[in-house]
Amino acid sequence: MILQPINNDIKYPLNMFYIFYKILINNDKYIAIGKMPKILKRITASLMLVDILNKGRDILSLQKQVLRNIIEERYSKSKTKNPNVQLLLADLEKEITTQEIMDVFILTCDHILVPLQQAIANIPSDDREFTLNIAKAYLDDKGKEGLIDVISLWDDLGVKGCLNAERKEIIRAFATLRVLLTNKNIPENEKDIVLTAFTQEFERRAAQKRKSRAGGSLEDVTNFIFDYFNIKCAEKPEHFQTDIEVDNWIKTKDGWLIGISCKRTIRERWKQVSSADASILSKFKIKHIYHIVTYDDDLSYDKLTLLGSQRHIFFLPDNSRHLQYASNHIGLKDYVKPISSIIDVIELQMYN
Repeated sequence: MILQPINNDIKYPLNMFYIFYKILINNDKYIAIGKMPKILKRITASLMLVDILNKGRDILSLQKQVLRNIIEERYSKSKTKNPNVQLLLADLEKEITTQEIMDVFILTCDHILVPLQQAIANIPSDDREFTLNIAKAYLDDKGKEGLIDVISLWDDLGVKGCLNAERKEIIRAFATLRVLLTNKNIPENEKDIVLTAFTQEFERRAAQKRKSRAGGSLEDVTNFIFDYFNIKCAEKPEHFQTDIEVDNWIKTKDGWLIGISCKRTIRERWKQVSSADASILSKFKIKHIYHIVTYDDDLSYDKLTLLGSQRHIFFLPDNSRHLQYASNHIGLKDYVKPISSIIDVIELQMYN
């Protein structure tokens, strides 16, 4: 099915790409079959088979019936989805009025939505695969002195690795789609519209996946470090509910607990953190909360004073100017430590 060049007397049906695209990925009004590669492949294969078997005939009504049958069959056991299914079918019926528009519908499904979904699926959902080997190499080589490197690089390594994977996927998918559009004799201006829309949607979905990875990787680094140094984590205190975000718990020799939180910054959380005062920590036998902070430019001395007085201790990058200042300040020195000392401090609490 070759899409014909633009006829200046009629509106070129490729503008229907946007309409179909929005309809097929809409999960609020319809059923978002545009995010289901299996059903899209079945639909397009069936519609193209009808075309092949009925060359020279008016097949539009037959194709529309096939489309209806496949979608209704897919959701035949889902009564709650039936209104959305019928609305989707009704709107597709109104939009697909010519064979050329049906061709654009098939193009949208088979060569845009399916490859897009596959490209997004190929992007890692977890940064860990890009960081574990490099992080282990740092600790193997430097031991505890490599902690600051591992924690500082953990995020960067994962982000860079995943971004490289994203770049490879968009280049591959973009090139494939460009060749397809060229082979279908689609004019350059219309081709650019489709390619631009494809790239924008790829970035939108990649950004969603990127966002789901963000924040998790720094929480994972503590698990990796504790595993490497054979530090056993404890269970979270039962019924302990505050705004503190704690990634791991360590039980001390006297049976109390230390919470470990590894974050880029506490800029957006420090007031919530301060709501868990020392009396609440004592109630749950929590000796300290250790905050491993990788970016401390926003860390004011007021925060250190307030939170430190409530048994929060901050592990800051070894070269941090805040660490250097606070370490020599009589009112702050008990609240800060270098990141490279975190394992020694924990082991001291656990075994001595």
